[in-house]
Amino acid sequence: MFSKILIANRGEIAVRIIKTCRRMGIATVVVYSEADADSMAVELADESVFIGGAPASESYLVADKIVAACRETGAEAVHPGFGFLSENAGFARRLAAEGIVFIGPNPEAIEAMGDKIESKKFAARADVSVVPGHVGEIDDTAHALKIAGEIGYPVMIKASAGGGGKGIRVAWKPQDVEEGFPAVRAEAKASFGDDRIFIEKFIESPRHIEIQVLGDKHGHVVHLFERECSIQRRNQKVIEEAPSPLLDAATRAAMGAQAVALAQAVNYDSAGTVEFVAGQDKSFYFLEMNTRLQVEHPVTELITGVDLVEQMIRSAAGEPLSFRQDDLAINGWAIESRIYAEDPYRGFLPSIGRLSRYLPPAEGSVGAAIVRNDAGVREGDEISMFYDPMISKLSTWAPDRLAAIDAMGRALEDFHIEGPGQNIPFLAAVMDQERFRSGALSTNYIKDEFPEGFGGAEPTSFQADLLAAVACAMHRKITARSAPQLVRDEWIVIIGPDQRRVKLSNGGEAFGVTFDDGRALSLTDIAWLPGQPLFRGVLDGTSFTVAVKPAPEGFVIRHRAASAKVLVLTPRSAELHRKLPPKQAADTSKLILSPMPGLVVTLDVVPGQAVRAGQAVAVVEAMKMQNIIRAERDGLVKTVGAKPGDSVAADEVLVEFA
Repeated sequence: MFSKILIANRGEIAVRIIKTCRRMGIATVVVYSEADADSMAVELADESVFIGGAPASESYLVADKIVAACRETGAEAVHPGFGFLSENAGFARRLAAEGIVFIGPNPEAIEAMGDKIESKKFAARADVSVVPGHVGEIDDTAHALKIAGEIGYPVMIKASAGGGGKGIRVAWKPQDVEEGFPAVRAEAKASFGDDRIFIEKFIESPRHIEIQVLGDKHGHVVHLFERECSIQRRNQKVIEEAPSPLLDAATRAAMGAQAVALAQAVNYDSAGTVEFVAGQDKSFYFLEMNTRLQVEHPVTELITGVDLVEQMIRSAAGEPLSFRQDDLAINGWAIESRIYAEDPYRGFLPSIGRLSRYLPPAEGSVGAAIVRNDAGVREGDEISMFYDPMISKLSTWAPDRLAAIDAMGRALEDFHIEGPGQNIPFLAAVMDQERFRSGALSTNYIKDEFPEGFGGAEPTSFQADLLAAVACAMHRKITARSAPQLVRDEWIVIIGPDQRRVKLSNGGEAFGVTFDDGRALSLTDIAWLPGQPLFRGVLDGTSFTVAVKPAPEGFVIRHRAASAKVLVLTPRSAELHRKLPPKQAADTSKLILSPMPGLVVTLDVVPGQAVRAGQAVAVVEAMKMQNIIRAERDGLVKTVGAKPGDSVAADEVLVEFA
């Protein structure tokens, strides 16, 4: 077994690998870029080595620097995590030539299956059912248009070396190819150092199901069942679960056998994932194979009890698998939610900045459930524009699917982040949707359920009671501390257009709450002090956590996806409040604003130019994704507020119309 391993990655996966190495008694080294100098991974590792500037092309993608760090520290093996060099056969061979072990599959397997184009050719020769498409490289945009027309729209434009949702666009018409092909090629070059592109038919309303495989260097390969990853946005997985609610035992066995056969055909000797696109009728087609550890591996670990990182290390060290297929079984159900630094209220655009508050839920057993949070950040850390926007991966396990979903909903309530935008309210909304709870999934789920984007959710009747009760309790506690002579038992509570009279009785850590319709509820087990961002309690037997912050005459309170400004007023103040004129929003109709912080890649208009609604005017890159900014109206350009290469903030003016 190795005595020291170098981790050629960053963030949560680097921390994840460190934890397993510690348990195995293996020392760790992490490499880090300028942006990651103060990272959690650097703090936790036994040693760390600086390898260059913040862009991955200057640090994490430079094989020479990784090898030099191994030489400097005496690391015997390299775990690449996922992304960066994890599926680079040349890097694996370079390590072998240097006498360093690559903790991943052999280079031949990476070449056969890790490359999206070559894997489809291999699968076709092996009589594996594949999605119709052009199995070969695309030369340029004109070639892409020709191929797309031959296949028939819609098509998917994909980076050959892609992964993690990067380098993918769906084209519904020729214009989408004209704009999407160069964007995908640029993303592929920036993220993977490989700009080869291929095109395949996009299957509508599919489900994305993948089989986890594990092999050793002695010819043994097993599968660890499936994960369903159908909840996706921009081809980036958002919520995953294991097992899949679609599959029956026969389909599961068939998919597993096909995945194992494919892995055995290339002498696969590490952890990997065979991905399938599945129809609602349980038909399935080989999509690709990821020859690395997957982001969503925690859900597989939770239902099987197998530490996949440990098994990768043991396989790389030459140890045979200690179990066979018959030794593996599915135990319970697991859900994973990816916590991203993005603003769900602004089209899920990337968000950067400092984590001024980072309060994750407690990990471990919670009743019959288990909560796990894989993170690489702490309060005070900076979310950088140079890397993937993931903050953490929150997972829950329970004996059955609905219990796992309920556990996830409560864990999301307990997860509080301030600073950059984050998608926790959106994830909570999905957990509460009946369609998701029923298992009626597809990769179109988010587009179907949120066609106009995400704007939060209207409070349910329970949530309306909860927001009113919490607001009154907070008001009472604050007043009792600052001006006890003004303490009242009865208020008018206004939430949007609705108002009601609310009366509190008792006090301290428990209140009786009576509404003007005569209903009486109990608010007990209160855990909150003025200034704290989370209010915990039990409302009529239901445990809850809400995010709270003060606002004029009341509070802004969020429970799951429902957020509202809640005013707590005296009857006279409520009467005057109703007479206030509505606030007018600022007129920005003549401005094109950057929807997010990022780097201006192109700005394609000049003063005096006529622009049509829908026309692309700029490309802004953030977190390895290129975002096309379009005009929302016809207009004549008056001024241009940025140029290629500029860093811009969210809402910074890019173009002003006359």
